[in-house]
Amino acid sequence: MRSVIAILALALMANALPIWARAQTADKQVEAKTENRLDKLFADLKRERNEKAAERIAGQIWGEWNSSGSASIDLMMLWSQQAIDAKKYDVALDFLDQVTTLQPKYAEGWNRRATVHFLMQNYRKSVVDIERTLLLEPRHFGALSGMAQIMATTGHKDMALKAWQRVLEIYPMMRNAQSEVSRLSEELAGESI
Repeated sequence: MRSVIAILALALMANALPIWARAQTADKQVEAKTENRLDKLFADLKRERNEKAAERIAGQIWGEWNSSGSASIDLMMLWSQQAIDAKKYDVALDFLDQVTTLQPKYAEGWNRRATVHFLMQNYRKSVVDIERTLLLEPRHFGALSGMAQIMATTGHKDMALKAWQRVLEIYPMMRNAQSEVSRLSEELAGESI
């Protein structure tokens, strides 16, 4: 009887392995297509000199970032945003903890959690999540903007300036970043006199 069960288990595993391998290949193909779309969008964003057109491209990038590839993760991200909107930050964190646990390579899960920590004034935790976001997506201008805001809030103007400058390397037409670079440059120049 045991040998029959063992043979059935081996047969099931033999059939499951090709399915698993095909699923892995399909996932990699989807990731590659998404990465190619993002590369093109970032190249377009860097070249665009019309503010409104750049905003549209940035919106498309956010759309790519927000798509996790998992209906469950997307639903938890929606629920986390609803909790944020209702200022129920602990509830949002519960959802985002699940997102980052279930899909640790999903940069936007980390970025959203960084945002919640920022809103709760947990700046150290926010910075840790921003760093994780940037490891996964170094061009994440939203995470870089968050880092700049934290640095400015905590009195590290020179680091805030560097973060805003990095944002402008990626998204040259972001008006907020342009204003912050100008403001911080003037403040730091005035402090050095």
